[in-house]
Amino acid sequence: MPTDAPDIASSMDAEELVDRYGKRVYHLALDLTGDPHDAEDLSQEVLAKACQSLNTFRGASKPFTWLYRIAVNTYLNGQRGAATEAEMLQPDVDTTPGDARSHPSPSQQAERRQIQADIEEALDVLSPRERTAFVLKHEHDLLIREVAEAMEVAPGTVKSMLYRATRKLRDALSDYRDER
Repeated sequence: MPTDAPDIASSMDAEELVDRYGKRVYHLALDLTGDPHDAEDLSQEVLAKACQSLNTFRGASKPFTWLYRIAVNTYLNGQRGAATEAEMLQPDVDTTPGDARSHPSPSQQAERRQIQADIEEALDVLSPRERTAFVLKHEHDLLIREVAEAMEVAPGTVKSMLYRATRKLRDALSDYRDER
C-alpha cells in the first residue's frame, strides 16, 4: 500500500489522485450511503472537489484523511434535511467451517440476508453524524483522532457519537443478544 506522505500529495496531479484513491473513496461512499448508485455519485463529487482544490492541499494531514474529510462533509451536507438512507456494511457473519463457506445452504443464505436486513434496519436509527463516525471507526479502522480530523470535531465528540451509536445499535439488535 502506498504511503500517504504529505510531500507526495503536494506534487500529485488530479489523475494520480483519482488512480491512487478512487476505489477507497468509492468504498467509503458506499459505506456511508448504502447504495452503489449513490456511492458512485458521492465518490465522483468528492473526487471532483478534491481535484479542483488539490493545489490548496497544504499537507497538514495525510492525503486520504483530507479526502475522508471532503467525503464526510459532502455526505453530511447532502443529508441535511433529507431522510437518512440505510447503510450497507458487509459483516462477516459466516461461521461455517472449511469449504462449506463457498457454497452456503439455502437456509444459511436466508439467514445471512435476514441478518443483513436487521443490521441495515438498525443502522437506520443512527443520525448521519453517528453513522459516519461508526463507519469510519469500525468499517474503515480509523483511530479516534483520525475520525475527529475527518469529521472536523474534537476526539471527545467522536467518542460521544460512537457511544450513542453503539448503544442504539445494541438496543436495535438486542434480539441477537437474547438468542445467545
